[in-house]
Amino acid sequence: MIRIALADDHAIIRDGIRALLQGETDIEVVGEASNGQLLLELLATQPVDVVLLDINMPEMNGHQTIQQLQLRYPAVRVLILSMLSHEEYINQMLEAGALGYVLKSIGKAEILFAIRSVAAGRRFLCTELALELLHKLRGRGEKPSAADDRKSPVLSRRETEVLKLIGEGFTTGEIAEKLFTSKRTIETHRQNIIEKTQVRNTAALIRYAVTQGLL
Repeated sequence: MIRIALADDHAIIRDGIRALLQGETDIEVVGEASNGQLLLELLATQPVDVVLLDINMPEMNGHQTIQQLQLRYPAVRVLILSMLSHEEYINQMLEAGALGYVLKSIGKAEILFAIRSVAAGRRFLCTELALELLHKLRGRGEKPSAADDRKSPVLSRRETEVLKLIGEGFTTGEIAEKLFTSKRTIETHRQNIIEKTQVRNTAALIRYAVTQGLL
């Protein structure tokens, strides 16, 4: 069971996420906090695996909170949930210790995948941000790293189809509809692709698809 704590100064956001996660057999929301200080107080009495953390909060903001979490609760993994999509904020949060960064506009399937990925210790960047960063890399004329030149793993036909659709920006739900299968099946294909390609997040996955000529 993945124990989740929600840290956001807007109660309606916390209520929405709690409702979104309700019914998931492997995820449980065990606490909420409206700022970083209250989150730290919560963690003193309630074990938590993953914190869904907003950046802009009163008393103690997201960046300050991550710093304190690294010092006091290093085993707790952080997934940033924000409306801020600027590259500066993403880099700042990831460098501070967050494992993942997603926008509040993402759908249910992607946030579930993000939570499970971060809980397992894998980095995660939502598809919208990954595509945006990829476009910036192309605009700067940056070339793929040497790691992208390694021998291509053997992907199944269906995995290749899923990878291409991920790279084109489709959500898990949209891919499931296009391929006439379930969201759970697409999540399984996505995890298999990640394991085979040895990439660590969605941005790297899309970049891999580009280097392989799938996009």
